[in-house]
Amino acid sequence: MPKNKTTKYDLEERTARFGEEIIKFVKTLEENAVNRTLISQIVRSATSVGANYMEADCAESKKDFRHKIGICRKESKESMHWLRMIAVANSNKKENCRGYWKEAHELTLIFSSILK
Repeated sequence: MPKNKTTKYDLEERTARFGEEIIKFVKTLEENAVNRTLISQIVRSATSVGANYMEADCAESKKDFRHKIGICRKESKESMHWLRMIAVANSNKKENCRGYWKEAHELTLIFSSILK
């Protein structure tokens, strides 16, 4: 499929929505010492995916674009890690984490494909 504004917008929207959904999800977690750290980490990595995609869209060079997309991939992979840890710390939220993990994994694959 050729690149066009719609395709770009879809990934822009998808990465933003991922961050938004993670923010909503972590608000449902019990407040305790373990979750506080995990929440901080997942919110940083999940929201960073969309922020770095926005930066990639405005890249000043091909090298800059590739660098920003690489960060998107790194942050989506990191999100997968934190979701796994949240699932361990909150066994009652395992299914939620599985769904968000799947989305983070799909984003990772998309960014890997862009870099090839």
